[in-house]
Amino acid sequence: MRFGRSRSGEEEPREDSGLALKLIVLIALVAYLIAFVLENRKQVSVHFVVANSRVSLIWLILLSIAIGAVGTAVISQLNRRRRRRH
Repeated sequence: MRFGRSRSGEEEPREDSGLALKLIVLIALVAYLIAFVLENRKQVSVHFVVANSRVSLIWLILLSIAIGAVGTAVISQLNRRRRRRH
């Protein structure tokens, strides 16, 4: 927390937003995301139960994350409903 002077000359605390730190973290995350995408752009074969497909590895990773997130949300909802009934 930083202190600033009021009009009366007294020191008052002022909010330090940490904007520079937030900007550095944001730039680092964006740089990591770009590097991640560039490193995982090669084509891979995906064998589904009834078909085969070739997709970019990054899309396969993102699809897996999305399926996991949806599965987690569904299981969480089912657990909440089960707790409410008891």
